[in-house]
Amino acid sequence: MHFPTLSLKDRILQGNKLLAPFAVPLDGIKGRKFKEDEDDTRFPFQRDRDRIIHTQAFRRLKGKTQVFVTGQGDHYRTRLTHTMEVSQISRDISRTFSLNEDLTECISLAHDLGHPPFGHAGEELINKWMKQFNNSFEHNEQSYRIVTLLEDHCNSFVGLNLNQEILDGLLKHQTIHDQTSSVFCGQTLEAQVVNIADEIAYSAHDCDDGLSMSLFSLKDILDVPLAVAAHIKAKERGTSLRGALIHLLVSDLYSATETRIKEEGIASSEDVFSATSPLIVFSPKMIKSLSMLRTFLWDNMYNHPDVLSKSEAGKHKLKKLLSKLYSSPNEKVLELKAKTNGALEEAVKDYVAGMTERYAEEVKH
Repeated sequence: MHFPTLSLKDRILQGNKLLAPFAVPLDGIKGRKFKEDEDDTRFPFQRDRDRIIHTQAFRRLKGKTQVFVTGQGDHYRTRLTHTMEVSQISRDISRTFSLNEDLTECISLAHDLGHPPFGHAGEELINKWMKQFNNSFEHNEQSYRIVTLLEDHCNSFVGLNLNQEILDGLLKHQTIHDQTSSVFCGQTLEAQVVNIADEIAYSAHDCDDGLSMSLFSLKDILDVPLAVAAHIKAKERGTSLRGALIHLLVSDLYSATETRIKEEGIASSEDVFSATSPLIVFSPKMIKSLSMLRTFLWDNMYNHPDVLSKSEAGKHKLKKLLSKLYSSPNEKVLELKAKTNGALEEAVKDYVAGMTERYAEEVKH
């Protein structure tokens, strides 16, 4: 069998013809901070994906739990498995809308690199600790810091030198519950897909993990209308509640987004960049239904006594680590301080935020 050999430029031109007019082209628009020669075979965002997955920060995601749940086991979500689920959902949505799948994948794979150990409780603790220095900690900003400063690709430039569309997607990554109009100014549809795919993924898999950990029962969650609809769909399709939830959410997303794009007259990337509200959306009815599900999860999972006690123990551990390393920095902290040419508290924060939970538990303080 003969395979025609096309140049990279011709392959990109061919691929761009398959994209929607409002998608980011396969070779990007904004480029990289530091000029590089093009790869022989890989598209620009394919190279960025490879740089992300080969970082130490990406590998460490396997040692950070998604929700700091009670108990130990092989099957509950970690930050790494969550990231892969977000990537899968994002790519599916992007392909359906004829968007740039490679860009979507890159933002998905990097969006949680900055999460510290012990889930959102760890993030809250580090943020509180940084406030004494008139500073703050937010995992999106830390993800950006990782790929632009803390991780290296080569000795020719600082950071991974990713395309700007990825960096913008990381800085503006927020879920539907905390979106503001300013977040969406200049945001690509690919980045918006990741925002909403993140919520789809954790809403579905948190139900799965909560049931597996016996934090609530199927009878409990069936008090939520969206869960009822998903349970019926699951029996029809012979799938899990998680899979049925994703199916319902994605199907609603396709319909509502198509309507929104038509209403807004979106026909180009310029139209997308000038929009001041999200274009990748759920219907108002689904937003309300999803909000009820999230309330249930807050009440029955995230605020479950066993989860809260584990979270508090994690926060206590991080507080002691931060204080000890600030008063007596070790070699790793000093290396980070020298590498970033920053303040000691920033280096301590970078070091502690990058830890896996196992390592944080093992470090002596």
